[in-house]
Amino acid sequence: MRLVIAHCAVTYEGRLSAHLPPARRLLMVKADGCVAVHADGGAYKPLNWMNAPNTLEEHDAGWTVRNAKGEVLDIAIDEVLLDVSEDLGEDPGLSKDGVEAHLQELLAAHPEALAPAEGLRLVRREYPTDIGPVDLLCRDADGETVAVEIKRRGEIDGVEQLTRYLERLGRDPLLAPVRGILAAQRIKPQARVLAGERGIACVEVDYDALRGRASDDLTLF
Repeated sequence: MRLVIAHCAVTYEGRLSAHLPPARRLLMVKADGCVAVHADGGAYKPLNWMNAPNTLEEHDAGWTVRNAKGEVLDIAIDEVLLDVSEDLGEDPGLSKDGVEAHLQELLAAHPEALAPAEGLRLVRREYPTDIGPVDLLCRDADGETVAVEIKRRGEIDGVEQLTRYLERLGRDPLLAPVRGILAAQRIKPQARVLAGERGIACVEVDYDALRGRASDDLTLF
């Protein structure tokens, strides 16, 4: 990971146009190539970012980040205050809370509950990629690969995470094409919109129903 504190202005051109005026900010480049711009506030969410895969070009005026979709993140740097790099090593992954972990166990045992008409069957839990494991890797009745990300609450971050997994899995000719399902007890409207734009299905899971108290409380959007 590379961390840079710099006085910079940021311009994004792609699905929309956005501009951040000059200020001191934290620039983060992760090992997978993701570039994020943070302020000293606003909790964990970056002000702007570019997911991998992309290309990062450094030049006298700053950085230019581009991806295959034609999106461009231009970071004009006036002054660099700190520039450090550190190999964080392999991450052991997130320890899920009890409900989320149990949801994964239940859906691994009954993947067909996610889409009853599609005949999903489990290939593997915690299927590894170079940026972390996919919760469930399944096949449907037609043999198509389906990646499932399971959350207690479905938010935009979950959609972004699954998008990155789908991109990685899609590089494997033995798995491609790969589609995704975001499964959660509740899914926020913003997450549904973004998921729909990316071709990801959203399934709201009734935890008690999945444990056997009912059989028809799964809603597919």
